[in-house]
Amino acid sequence: MSEQNAKTWSGRFRAPLVLLGLNLIGAGLYVARASHAWAIPQEHGVVPITGEPFAWFVFILPVVAVFAVINFTWGVFILSRRHRRSGSSWLLAALIWSAAIAIDFAHH
Repeated sequence: MSEQNAKTWSGRFRAPLVLLGLNLIGAGLYVARASHAWAIPQEHGVVPITGEPFAWFVFILPVVAVFAVINFTWGVFILSRRHRRSGSSWLLAALIWSAAIAIDFAHH
């Protein structure tokens, strides 16, 4: 295998792993920022303050916006270049984000 082919081969497998790692960090950051608006267990049944959903949205918006752009671009790249292996990493990233959203919504 030539040096150029080795670089291309390693780059194909490294990029999806890097993007998957970034998504894992982003999902963790999402959960950490969203946790500021979670209901306090001692206040179960108390009517929430009307501004809480807006505070939640302001906290998570930057994280969600950045990763929406990253993942949309990644998805377009997968579809345009037909990178099937990267596609499975992209789907795993979607699963990670689904888990983060489920954790967040379970605490509201």
